[in-house]
Amino acid sequence: MVSEKISSEQAINLEEKYGAHNYHPLPVVLSRGEGVYVWDVDGKRYYDFLSAYSAVNQGHCHPKIIKALTNQAQTLTLTSRAFYNDILGKYEEYITQYFGFDKVLPMNSGAEAVETAIKLCRKYAYEKKGIAENKAEIIVCENNFHGRTTTIISFSNDEDARKNFGPYTAGFIKIEYDNLDALETTLKSFDNIAGFLVEPIQGEAGVYVPSEGYLKKAKELCEKYDVLFIADEVQTGIARTGKLLAVDYENVTPDILILGKALSGGVYPVSAVLANNAIMDVIKPGQHGSTFGGNPLAAAVAIAALKVIKEEDLAKNAEQLGNLFRNEIQKLVNSNGLVKQVRGKGLLNAIIINESEDSSTAWDICLKLRDNGLLAKPTHGNIIRFAPPLVMNEEQLLDCISIIKKTIVEFKL
Repeated sequence: MVSEKISSEQAINLEEKYGAHNYHPLPVVLSRGEGVYVWDVDGKRYYDFLSAYSAVNQGHCHPKIIKALTNQAQTLTLTSRAFYNDILGKYEEYITQYFGFDKVLPMNSGAEAVETAIKLCRKYAYEKKGIAENKAEIIVCENNFHGRTTTIISFSNDEDARKNFGPYTAGFIKIEYDNLDALETTLKSFDNIAGFLVEPIQGEAGVYVPSEGYLKKAKELCEKYDVLFIADEVQTGIARTGKLLAVDYENVTPDILILGKALSGGVYPVSAVLANNAIMDVIKPGQHGSTFGGNPLAAAVAIAALKVIKEEDLAKNAEQLGNLFRNEIQKLVNSNGLVKQVRGKGLLNAIIINESEDSSTAWDICLKLRDNGLLAKPTHGNIIRFAPPLVMNEEQLLDCISIIKKTIVEFKL
């Protein structure tokens, strides 16, 4: 049975009427995706320059990942963790060896994985470090984005995510991002610090790349003060920034690694927390879990998604194309007063529009980009994030750069 064709207006109206209004989508209704492209319900093709917030690193509907999904879906999808299954152990072996950790705790969404890392860090602090129960503090950074659960918004600066959702969860100390003095001062000042939770690049904050050496020195400080270094690589991980992990640029090995998004190539919700035995072994049966966490479908999909990253050398492609992108867009910055900066690593980049955060200019530019065949989305009002699938080739990227330049040059305030 072929589903009835729906118009853009009908699709938008249905979401408006029956869905909670917790997002503000760009007005385009997509119905198909392949590689770096998506098509709307009218058949117009676009370059996807968001990649579902870096979940679709391997490209839309990658045939190897879809094959793994369909094959596994026909045999066994879910057992819960009440029983063993024949694919989870293979996945756990594969992902731990892939990233160099002893153990993995499988979850579904990125926010769930962050919550898992927080619980793991606290439990380790109480049982291995001897911090008094309920006294552990975790250092986080201002302007972070780790998700929108109650605990996570408790240490967010985003008032849209926070306001009227209290009371908030205690146990977090906020410091300035990319400020080693603030980190060391806090580590010195408190004897109950359990961990430091950090994004190697602050994606939602506008692709804010810290100073060179920041992550390496932050890890060294954590080691000096016996504090766990927790890297949230949900958006930056899995080849997005030109390395397998963004921390690889500074040869940092986190004590706890958080992954999600591209772990499934955008095909299925899969997330993971990785750590070595000394940390992970504090979790005992019944103390944490999820009905869907580690299900056979997720395990099969994640193995396939990670294989694609290696087989197609997507980290190297992201690094090379990212350099090309920033070099070309810098020419635009130099010649056009509307764009004041381009920044990023690999194929995680952003341009800063020379307007205030409450201006609609970035949104209006994204509407024009859509009209010209490229989909992107603003963040923080005056910043446009550009993150295409990593399977993009140089010819396609140059075409996209041409669209961006044309749109900006022709844009009228």
